[in-house]
Amino acid sequence: MKLSLNSLKRHATIHHAQRRAWLQRFVTTLLLLTLAACSKKADPVTAEPTPAKPTKLKLALNWVPEPEFGGFYAARETGAYRQHRLDVEIQGGGAGVPVLQMVAAGRADFGTVGGDELVTARARGADVVAVFATFQTSPQGIMVHASRKLASLAQVFESGTLALETGAAYAGYLKKKFPWNNVKIVPYDGGVARFLTDANFGQQCYVTSEPIAARQKGGDPQVFLIADAGYNPYTTVIITRREFLQTHRDLVQKFVSASADGWRAYLANPGPTNLTLGKLNPSMDAATFAAASTAQKPLIETVETQKAGLGTMSRERWETLSKQLLELKLIERLPNANDLFVSQGGQR
Repeated sequence: MKLSLNSLKRHATIHHAQRRAWLQRFVTTLLLLTLAACSKKADPVTAEPTPAKPTKLKLALNWVPEPEFGGFYAARETGAYRQHRLDVEIQGGGAGVPVLQMVAAGRADFGTVGGDELVTARARGADVVAVFATFQTSPQGIMVHASRKLASLAQVFESGTLALETGAAYAGYLKKKFPWNNVKIVPYDGGVARFLTDANFGQQCYVTSEPIAARQKGGDPQVFLIADAGYNPYTTVIITRREFLQTHRDLVQKFVSASADGWRAYLANPGPTNLTLGKLNPSMDAATFAAASTAQKPLIETVETQKAGLGTMSRERWETLSKQLLELKLIERLPNANDLFVSQGGQR
């Protein structure tokens, strides 16, 4: 059957229209697939980046876990260190632990020492620097019986027996300040047994330790702070290597800020952290932890910290301490006070 010319033209027109429609559908589909592929490639750009792992740091303590370090443990337990992307290992210490040497040698990133220890170390060339001072008032004191009715620290040296570590810097200061002619000096044995049996016996103490032990055993301790006599080094001072500070200043700042957060939490509510400390140091009971926390609070929170923040330090305090140690011949030259400490922001 033959088709007319008009029929052939109509057939060609219909075929062309169908082909054009198919091509349009094909192009549209291809465009959609291309856009979808581009969208998938763009997803990683807009996705949340994977958080960096917390930086591991080590803090070496110069004594066993007790309330004087409560803020550092609180910073760990409450997550203050984690919030600053820090993973802090706290290494407990004890008698003779060489914290200064550990920090100076890089075996610990941070450590706690007494202010006079730091000055002595700097005068001998150790390149360590203070970044946070926990105790604004030194907790070192002299404990006597309240029944003696002594009115001042000077009267402690007028009679009786006194147990001291005579080689300690504060003992040298007391000997220079007060006559020791009428008091019998004996070695300090670390306990309170003799104090409890001898009404004329006095001894060195930490306000967070021996007076609490004596009181719990029925004693009547009266404490004179050595700081009130003019010798008041910062205590539980955080130190680090100057090289570490210079190369990781932001990291040091985070550690200091997080530690200050921990101390604020501990001072406000020491109970939860004391439970942790009790597991680490079972030789102390809950009542002792609570009493020590209360006794140390006014020595950490002071007029100075209310103005400048926890852990604050001043050049004048470091200069005074350095001059005292020089006069006691415990150092041969004065270190530059600016080399002893670095004031960190964000402590308040």
